[in-house]
Amino acid sequence: MTVSAKPRIFVTRRVPEAVTDRLQRDYDANINTDDNALTADQLVTQADGMDALIVTPPDKLGADVIERLPDSVRAIACFSVGTNHVDLEAAKKRGIAVTNTPGVLTDATAEIAMLLILGACRRAWEGQKMLRRRDWDGWKPTQLIGLELTGRRLAIFGMGRIGQATAARARAFGMEIHYHNRSRLPEEQEQGATYHETPDQLLEVADVLSLHCPATPETQGFLNAQRIEALPAPTVVINTSRGDVVDDAALIDALKRQRVAAAGLDVFAGEPNLHDGYYELENAYLLPHLGSATVETRNAMGFMCLDNLDALFTGRDAPNRVA
Repeated sequence: MTVSAKPRIFVTRRVPEAVTDRLQRDYDANINTDDNALTADQLVTQADGMDALIVTPPDKLGADVIERLPDSVRAIACFSVGTNHVDLEAAKKRGIAVTNTPGVLTDATAEIAMLLILGACRRAWEGQKMLRRRDWDGWKPTQLIGLELTGRRLAIFGMGRIGQATAARARAFGMEIHYHNRSRLPEEQEQGATYHETPDQLLEVADVLSLHCPATPETQGFLNAQRIEALPAPTVVINTSRGDVVDDAALIDALKRQRVAAAGLDVFAGEPNLHDGYYELENAYLLPHLGSATVETRNAMGFMCLDNLDALFTGRDAPNRVA
């Protein structure tokens, strides 16, 4: 049997063509071309004899899975910024390097945040549904009246790269920017935005609340029933960060009561199995986790995964190592 001189990589999902080409050029790559989610047992089986794995957010590598990985596995490259689907401490104990893809998702995700803001505020889903059902009988002065962005206060919870990019786009629509971050930005980065020392102070001015925080124990269920009641009315809630930062039952109840006028959501707890209550809501503008879904961004994510693996397999520090 011929032994490949190239490191062996298992990729849990199909990746863009340009990324596939580079993978096959530089590595002995085994790609899950079925593109279906793998069970823990399937993932462990596919990892047999592999030097590294490229994994995606739906791939849950908890401590139990990492403990079962074969000794050959030296690295896990996350095709994502978030790494909450991988138990980093368990990887460290096994001596398995873990990397991610920060920075390259900024513009694409900020664009989706603006799409959600516009779609939720201007009742785009209701309009599309009316047309596709052939129920539209012409223009009326009071038909599908929404919320204009000009002059409204955009409250950004988490003013990192994506939060700042969303703020820049929102300014072009005439929105007033407010934010809370773990630390205040330098004045030149604020670009005139108003800083609030606590999240609760930020919520008090949120005509539109856009969530851009990382998933941490502190942000788990951040937007709960109590905080929703602190929002001014009518408020619109936008989430492009992590589904777990929203208490789904509380938000659904608030949308039903019109306590929250509308929501624009691209991420969900337990996705793809989102809370059933969202499906029946006309004032919920929903997208299937499209934040990074552009050719440019997905290519950049794949190339960053490979840059990290290239470094590790040539004895250099991976530029985006997190464990």
